Amino acid sequence: MADDTIPSGSKIVVTGVTGQVAEPLAKTLAAEHDVYGAARFRDGEARKRLEETGVTCVAVDLAAGDVGGLPTDADYVINMAVSKSNDWSADLDANVGGVLSLMEHLQGARAFLHCSSTAVYRPDGHRALPEDAALGDNHGVWGFLQTYSICKIAAEGAARWGARRFALPTTIARLCVPYGDGGGWPAIHLEMLLADMPVQVHLDAPSQYHPLHEDDIARTVPRLLGAASVPATIVNWGGDQVVSIEEWCTFLGELVGHPAKFEPTDQTIESVCLDLTRMHGLVGHTEVDWRDGLRRMVQARHPEVV
Repeated sequence: MADDTIPSGSKIVVTGVTGQVAEPLAKTLAAEHDVYGAARFRDGEARKRLEETGVTCVAVDLAAGDVGGLPTDADYVINMAVSKSNDWSADLDANVGGVLSLMEHLQGARAFLHCSSTAVYRPDGHRALPEDAALGDNHGVWGFLQTYSICKIAAEGAARWGARRFALPTTIARLCVPYGDGGGWPAIHLEMLLADMPVQVHLDAPSQYHPLHEDDIARTVPRLLGAASVPATIVNWGGDQVVSIEEWCTFLGELVGHPAKFEPTDQTIESVCLDLTRMHGLVGHTEVDWRDGLRRMVQARHPEVV
């Protein structure tokens, strides 16, 4: 198993730091480390929240390759930036060119963690997918995320090449349904339930995934960095429990008094079940039970309805 510690006081760059996953992670890391948070910072409130917790904020433009404000002597890099504008040119420049700009600028780091997604996998029913499973356009069925899966696959290719080109130890972690107090797919479903809207699920029921709580994300990141290698380490990154949209929405509905209603369709993404053997060997098991995590999410986001 990879080392579960980052030396105290390490200099860590976290990109996409205003995002749902990266912001709580950066705040957690800032308690013990020198954290540089990178984003475009169009949201002044997000910048203020981060700076109040000790994160040094640096404006970057990954699409343009503008990363010069980041310290070249960073010890670790966690790339969680993602562009999903649905503009192919802009998203390829930001997601693919962006990761290579970061790796070139920060090539002296001890380890580089590139956050990918299980959206890279070609749907295959309910089979547990290992890391060498076929890739495909999982999210293309959603009109508002036409570029997402393809750009994630392309960015992985860039990270693989960058690891070899710059001799930069790299981990590519394929993240599955991150959630927590800051939001996530279950939080979107929560809002839909409160509005008495039906939730789409795939016809090939149940719609199963591996939701991963933000606490387990923070807990496993040091070991993912410890697993970095040349060529890049590729690993599935999800919660130990397989949970369906039907299950978590039913549970959320019971918590807030709005029973879940479902709309089966083939115009939504299919299940992504994972083989977590490699993850367990590298970082161990996750700890947050999905029911506890969702209950905490509801209390944080809608305490008035619990």
